[in-house]
Parts: sequence; C-alpha cells; structure tokens
Amino acid sequence: MGIAVSKKHGKATKRNRIKRLLRAAFSNTCNGLEKTYSVIIIPKVAEEYSLKNFEKGLLSCFKKVNECTKS
Repeated sequence: MGIAVSKKHGKATKRNRIKRLLRAAFSNTCNGLEKTYSVIIIPKVAEEYSLKNFEKGLLSCFKKVNECTKS
C-alpha cells in the first residue's frame, strides 16, 4: 500500500495524522479484498478526517473492486 498526501492538506503534523489514520483504516479493512492488489491511496482535501470515514470509503472501494474481478 502506498499513501500520497500533498501539502494541500496542511502542515506536516496534519499530513502525518492523515497517513496514520489511512494505515489504520487499511489494516482494519484489508480483509475485504479477495485477492492481492497493489493499492495507492490519495485522500481528498477535507475539513475533518476520521478513521470511520476512511474505513467506510475503503470498504466501498474494495466492494467495487471485488465485483469487477468476479466477471
């Protein structure tokens, strides 16, 4: 997994917090993937970042990926 957080998100402490949240969300939801993939995550700029929102976004993404690969 690769994470890219640009300077648009804020100073280094805020970017590092976003990366920590993304890593935690990925480790909590990666069992939703049926196969092995290389994943690059680039978050959108937002006012608030939460683990719950990142997990929700990753789960919906993994669901779409799994549906596409079943065909």
